[in-house]
Amino acid sequence: MKAEPETVGREAYLKAAASVMSYDGHCALVSANAGQGESTAGAVYPGRVMIYENGRELLAGDWLTYRVDFAEDIDLGFIACERRRNGTVPANTETVGFSLAPGMTNLERKFSRLPFVPGNEDELAERCERVLAMQMYALEKRVKHTGAKKLVIGVSGGLDSTLALIACHSVAAAIEGTDVIAVTMPCFGTTDRTKSNAVKLCEQLGVEIRTVDISEAVNLHFRDIGHDPEQHNAAFENAQARERTQVLMDIANDVNGIVVGTGDLSELALGWATYGGDQMSMYGVNAGIPKTLIQRIVAHYAGNHANPELAAVLRDIVDTPISPELLPGQKTEDSVGPYELHDFFLYHTVRRGSSPAKIYRIAKDTFAGVYDSETILRWLKTFCRRFFSQQFKRSCSPDGVRIGSVSLAPGDLDLPSDICGKLWLDGIGEII
Repeated sequence: MKAEPETVGREAYLKAAASVMSYDGHCALVSANAGQGESTAGAVYPGRVMIYENGRELLAGDWLTYRVDFAEDIDLGFIACERRRNGTVPANTETVGFSLAPGMTNLERKFSRLPFVPGNEDELAERCERVLAMQMYALEKRVKHTGAKKLVIGVSGGLDSTLALIACHSVAAAIEGTDVIAVTMPCFGTTDRTKSNAVKLCEQLGVEIRTVDISEAVNLHFRDIGHDPEQHNAAFENAQARERTQVLMDIANDVNGIVVGTGDLSELALGWATYGGDQMSMYGVNAGIPKTLIQRIVAHYAGNHANPELAAVLRDIVDTPISPELLPGQKTEDSVGPYELHDFFLYHTVRRGSSPAKIYRIAKDTFAGVYDSETILRWLKTFCRRFFSQQFKRSCSPDGVRIGSVSLAPGDLDLPSDICGKLWLDGIGEII
């Protein structure tokens, strides 16, 4: 509490100071100033209240605007997580964060449904440009280091391969003597829409495109291992992904190139990749970018960097249902759940260190009117189960550029490959 008179420019200074102090101390800073009713004989008092949590503004304005117990919305659990992560300030092990008791209904703090995507259009545009630049810089460094002359990439007509191809195209344009070879590899689940978009995309970018139909090779492999192609199990799906990776790797060897991976952060979190297949590459240019942000980056590129023909292809790719196309009519979100939910779970699990019960309560409030509680709970269980059981795939991930505050790369997320997620899965039982 303070009684400090207002002066021109004072508010901006105090906000900047509060942000820095709370970030450096990994703490919450609450300030309430005198206001209405104070004497104005020599000054005015703003009645300003400010709450900053680990560098981020939660509240800033007239104290009359807020309820008396506004400080209950401070996430002390997140602060404790940050202190443990950074190891610079002792963490209070008794700190549990704001109340999440079953009867709690008065949480006024709001969380973004898309924590990786800025809500402000100008900030989103800046974020997209920054990510594109980071991808290009990182890939350019790898190309120069290896002396590669070709960037080999599998293109499917989907979001991930589109963004990776844009990065490859930018790097090839910046390094003399470097070219891109884009390979489309249709098989059993490939649709005309995605194949057509892959070809149009390459034509508009002016990169070489090769078509390698892998159907015959996969069927031969099925005969070799005695698999019935009518049995659409994991072997049926993964054989296609591994054949595609083999094709890309061998082409790269043949042309003195490197294979650029297309898998993203959301897929890494869920283990939605074939071990020894699309899980592997020589550099993962999308590995630090979540699916919800990739959608916005491709849309941004379409609106700001593309000619009309290229923009039309990019917009159709953004509108295409996400699919690995290993089965006819396959849609990823039907199998593992909506990516906007999983990216929300990922952010609050890794970045904020929240428990499943806490995430569930926050998600119910945040996605009210979008998903019912049963749907949120169902996909939260899926996330927790897959996040821990699929760590072995992340433990041997190829190099990739770290983009934001959430990274699942070896060295950033230090989890053993055989980690047991029982405690987290049991924690879901607290919800019911």
